[in-house]
Amino acid sequence: MASANVDSEESSPAIATNPVVVVQGVGHLSRELLREVGSIFWFITQTITETFDRIRRGRLPFRAASFFRYSERAGVGSVPLVGLVSFFLGLTMALLTGYQLQRFGTERLVPGLVAIAFTRELGPLLTGIMLAARIGASFTAELGTMQVSEEVEAIEAMGIAPLRFLVAPRMIALFALMPCLSTISSLAAILATSFISRLYFNIAFVYFLDLVKDALLIRDIITGILKSFMFGLLIGAIACYRGLTVKGGAAGVGTATTSSVVTAITTVIGFDTLFNVVYIVFFP
Repeated sequence: MASANVDSEESSPAIATNPVVVVQGVGHLSRELLREVGSIFWFITQTITETFDRIRRGRLPFRAASFFRYSERAGVGSVPLVGLVSFFLGLTMALLTGYQLQRFGTERLVPGLVAIAFTRELGPLLTGIMLAARIGASFTAELGTMQVSEEVEAIEAMGIAPLRFLVAPRMIALFALMPCLSTISSLAAILATSFISRLYFNIAFVYFLDLVKDALLIRDIITGILKSFMFGLLIGAIACYRGLTVKGGAAGVGTATTSSVVTAITTVIGFDTLFNVVYIVFFP
């Protein structure tokens, strides 16, 4: 019996309690994180450099047809999803907040509350999360398949820069269309709020528009647009970076696609939090 207990204790994994080992583990993770951040930053910088260098030479950096194709996929193809999700979320938010504010006789604050929340915060954030899951995964899988099948090496052998030819149109498409999709998200939520305000709180549509215009400020709209641009750039860069660094065949493509979605969503939420902190501290 005693020998069995000894064997079980020996076979059970030991938890590292040595402070030196713990510090080493934290340092290793921190180093890997900084390496990833530096690699993505270099990836964005190198893509922009190659693109503008091609433009300075008087040539197109990539095919216009490629840019419009990715723009259609990322923009037009995402409109139904973004609009529908934002519409339902606007309904829910207006109904729940209005129900609570009605107890205090302040249900007229609902239009401005939802408009500011979506224009400044939820519109860009929801759009970024949906595009990271829908378009970011697609870009990673495409480029990862090309990397595994050595198509990227073939493009390099022909003297074509893969960052300019493959990454730039995808990244610019997301960068340019994110503000448009964010605006659609905010408009869909405001439209849903107008229905709830009319049906449950007896706020006429004309009065609803006046309340929204009185509550919204130019700085709220500009803040949402700036966030949208940065979210689009980050999602496109992370998706393409994960795709071009795939290793391990088909299994590696699946792993890179999952990592791309998780990393992009986490980065979007983290950057949004950092942006809000900096904005409130320095521009109150």
